[in-house]
Amino acid sequence: MYENLETADKQKNLKRVVVDPVSRVEGHGKVTLLLDENNKVQQARLHIVEFRGFEKFIQGRPYWELPVLVQRLCDICPVSHHLAAAKAIDQLVGIDPVNLPVSADKLRRLLHFGQVLQSHALHFFHLSSPDLLFGFESDISKRNIIAVLNDYPEVGLQGVKLRKFGQEVIRMVSGKRIHGTGAIAGGMNKSLTKEERDYLLADVDQMIEWSAGSVALIKKIHCSNLPYYDDFATIETNYLGLTKADGALELYHGGIRAKDKLGNTILDHFDYCNYNDIIHEEVRSWTYMKFPYLTSLGKEDGWYRVGPLARVNNCDYIDTPLAEAARVEFKQHSGSAMVHSTLAFHWTRLIEVLHCAESIKTLLNDPDIMGSDLVAQGEKRYRGIGVIEAPRGTLFHDYEIDENDIVTKANLIVSTTSNNMGMNESVRQVAAEYLSGQELTEPLLNNLEVAIRAYDPCLSCATHAVGKMPLQVELINAEGECIDKLMKQSNGEIIKLED
Repeated sequence: MYENLETADKQKNLKRVVVDPVSRVEGHGKVTLLLDENNKVQQARLHIVEFRGFEKFIQGRPYWELPVLVQRLCDICPVSHHLAAAKAIDQLVGIDPVNLPVSADKLRRLLHFGQVLQSHALHFFHLSSPDLLFGFESDISKRNIIAVLNDYPEVGLQGVKLRKFGQEVIRMVSGKRIHGTGAIAGGMNKSLTKEERDYLLADVDQMIEWSAGSVALIKKIHCSNLPYYDDFATIETNYLGLTKADGALELYHGGIRAKDKLGNTILDHFDYCNYNDIIHEEVRSWTYMKFPYLTSLGKEDGWYRVGPLARVNNCDYIDTPLAEAARVEFKQHSGSAMVHSTLAFHWTRLIEVLHCAESIKTLLNDPDIMGSDLVAQGEKRYRGIGVIEAPRGTLFHDYEIDENDIVTKANLIVSTTSNNMGMNESVRQVAAEYLSGQELTEPLLNNLEVAIRAYDPCLSCATHAVGKMPLQVELINAEGECIDKLMKQSNGEIIKLED
């Protein structure tokens, strides 16, 4: 139970509920709620409670180690950190992204499409589809991929194989499914062989078909439960992400675009190397995760969301035909310039899966991925900034080095960090609507977690957290007495605890 909430010290007759940790997300976090005597939520917070400190311990290392070191932030999205770091150290050897050798650029893009595809497939099919297929308050035994495979075998199997294909793309390009070593300063360390290319081509059309089917599935799920799905955990926010110069969806390299809740452009194709001019981070005492915001709007109004929903909201079009048709259909669903439904993260996530599958096919048919011009070098610089659209949103890596090529300073703004305020606000809304009475129920816990899971948070990336614990919730009355206590074990079993 979290004991140091400022509101609890200042107000009387408040009850505190603690959910620790949130399940079916990567990393370790907890939720605290404060309720008044009428059980109305006065405060809801998502706390990230552990810290490893990559920004500090990579200091003192030679810069060329960074693409390998920073992958250890996460086993779910290591490629994203690998490529963001590679883009940063490219600059340290004098190479801007537009000057990367053509073959190296296309191989990195292929690697990144494989990463986004496998990560999105993992999150949707393994972690979130049980809630969406069986209902948020379904039996606990249904909330896992095994139940999906039993009751929806075609859907479950396709999800598993989609993720496998993305991992195979990663393996062919970087040597391993997890923590490969493809990108180096100024380029790539190998190209694809014809055999590797043909191996992936054999399955890519099936992946495109299944990806299109997954978009149809999430549309059916979402639209079959309206207006509930449009309203659940929904908040109106600003959005930020990369786009191409012509406004197309971009996952690997582009300029920063931000829009407000009405769809008005705040900034467009801003050079991400100057991100410090537009983004600051606020620190709060009750969490290790920071709160980024657009400086032009200030702390109160400048926070924003990133990720699939932000990217689809911000872009003007998608440059692959099936994904573009899906984007148009998605936007028509809302009938407004911006879609704010938090559960629409799932819909846009699968549109991106389709885009990645189509893009992988295009690159596999491009002879440049088997080219030999892989590395370039220019004049040394002392600062490098790499920005990429990771599966969960815009990812910033910023390094400074000394004359001996040793890292002296590092700053990371991870995708989940940018969604920190959004997750907190979504939790608050769900808690206010679904927490009622003094008796704690397991469906309550899952409704709170569904809101967080929609963002696909990577909490270990955001604060470099590690750890796994059962989930325990306690309800405390105004006198500080525990009046109800439940524990959800790692196998999903709910136990009522006695003092």
